[in-house]
Amino acid sequence: MAVYNPKSLRAEEFINDEEIRETLSYAEAHKNDLTLIREILEKARPVKNGKGYTCRGLTHREASVLLACDIPEINEEIYKIAEEIKLAFYGNRIVIFAPLYLSNYCVNGCTYCPYHLKNKHIPRKKLTQEEIRNEVIALQDMGHKRLAIESGEDPVNNPLEYILESIKTIYSVHHKNGDIRRVNVNIAATTVENYTKLKNAGIGTYILFQETYHKKSYLELHPTGPKHDYDYHTEAMDRAMLGGIDDVGLGVLFGLEMYKYEFAGLIMHAEHLEAVHGVGPHTISVPRLKKADDIDPDKFDNGIDDDTFAKITACIRLAVPYTGMIISTRESEQVRSRLLRLGISQVSGGSRTSVGGYTCEERPHDTEQFDVSDQRSLDDVVLWLMQNGHIPSFCTACYREGRTGDRFMSLCKSGQILNCCHPNALMTLSEYLEDYASPQTKAVGYKLIEEELKRIPGDKVREIAVKNIEDIKNSNRRDFRF
Repeated sequence: MAVYNPKSLRAEEFINDEEIRETLSYAEAHKNDLTLIREILEKARPVKNGKGYTCRGLTHREASVLLACDIPEINEEIYKIAEEIKLAFYGNRIVIFAPLYLSNYCVNGCTYCPYHLKNKHIPRKKLTQEEIRNEVIALQDMGHKRLAIESGEDPVNNPLEYILESIKTIYSVHHKNGDIRRVNVNIAATTVENYTKLKNAGIGTYILFQETYHKKSYLELHPTGPKHDYDYHTEAMDRAMLGGIDDVGLGVLFGLEMYKYEFAGLIMHAEHLEAVHGVGPHTISVPRLKKADDIDPDKFDNGIDDDTFAKITACIRLAVPYTGMIISTRESEQVRSRLLRLGISQVSGGSRTSVGGYTCEERPHDTEQFDVSDQRSLDDVVLWLMQNGHIPSFCTACYREGRTGDRFMSLCKSGQILNCCHPNALMTLSEYLEDYASPQTKAVGYKLIEEELKRIPGDKVREIAVKNIEDIKNSNRRDFRF
C-alpha cells in the first residue's frame, strides 16, 4: 500500500487516498472543536509586518476542519479572514482574461465534457492560423491583453506543433493599440520535453485541471483515451516544472466527486509542489460542472450549492494565501460578485467557449464546451467591477519582467509585489479606458484611477504612474510597467 509522502513524485503517494480519508475523518471528528478551530483561524489570519502582511497558510488537514465546520459564527469568521487575506495580498485588483478555443477535436472519452470522442452530434472544428489571427483581432478590439488558450487532446489534429504555431501567431498580431501580451495554456498533460518547448514559446502559466483526485472515480469518468492514465495526468505539474515552466495552475471540476475529498486533494497537491519545487501553484481555479451539448450535470450526484461553493473558495484562500484564484463565466454575476470578496483574483470577461466564437456576431452554441452563465460584454464586466470597488487589471508585467515562480512568491510574501501591481493595474486600466471603453465606463474609470493614485505609498512611484497615465491619455504610447 502506498504511503503518504508530499515529497514523492508518485501520484499515489503525494495524493494519497488513505491520507485523504483519514483527513476527512479527522475533520468530521473535530468540526465542533472550538478550541482547535480558533487555533486554526488564528494561524490563518494575516499578520502585519513592516512592509506589508505575512500569512502562514494552513495544512490540508487544518483547512479540512474549517470546511467541515457548520457553526454559523465560525463560517462568518472564515469569510472575514478570507477577505482580509485577499485585500492584504491582492488588494482590490481583479485581473481580467479571456479563453480562446483553438480546436474541439479530442480523442478522450470524458463523460462530463461534450468534446468526448463518442459525441457525433457536436460539429468538430479546428482554427486555421488565419482564423486565429481574426479571433485575436476580435479579442484585441474588446480590450483583452491576456488569453488562456484551450484545445482538446488529439495528437493528429492538435499536435504540440499546432499549439506552438498558434502561440506564435497570437503574439504576432498587433492591431491598432492592441496586443496580446501573455498567453496562458490549458492543454493536455504532456512530456518534459514538450513543456520545455511551451516555456520557450513564451507562455505564462500552464494550467491543467485534475478534474477529480478520487482515482476510482477518475478512471470511471475517463474510460478511454490517453487522459485515462490517472498517474500521468496527476504528475503533469512536476514534469512541467522540470521542463522549466515556473507558474502552474491547478483546479478540480467541482460536482464530479465528493467536494471535501476534492478539497483535501487540491490542497495536498499545492503542498506537494511547494515541498518538491519550492513554490506552490501560481493559480487555483474553481470551476463547477455545467450543462453543455449532450452533458446533463443533473446526472452527476455530487453537485454543490452556492453557499458550499463560497465556503470552499474561502477555505482555499486561507490555506494558500499567496496563490491567485480564478473564476470563469461558468458562474453567474451574483455568484462571481460574492466570491470576489472571498479570494478570487482573476476573472474572465466577455468569454465565448466555442471554437471561433469571437468573430461571430451572435454567440454560437454548437461548439461550446459549457454553458456561459455570465454573458455580459467585457465593457459591462469592467464597469461592474469598478462599481463594486474593484480595479480591473489587464497587467501582464510580472511574466515579462521575470517575476515568476519562486521570485514572484518571494515578492508576494514580503509584500513588495504591491509596489508593482497597484500602479500597473491603474496604467493598464487607463489603456482600456482610452482605447475601448464606453463613455460611462471611461468616466467611472478615471474617477476610480484618481482616487487609487492617492493610495500609492511611494512618492516616486506615484509620480511616475501619474506621468505614464497622462502619456496614455495624450498619445499612442502604451505598455508602461513597473
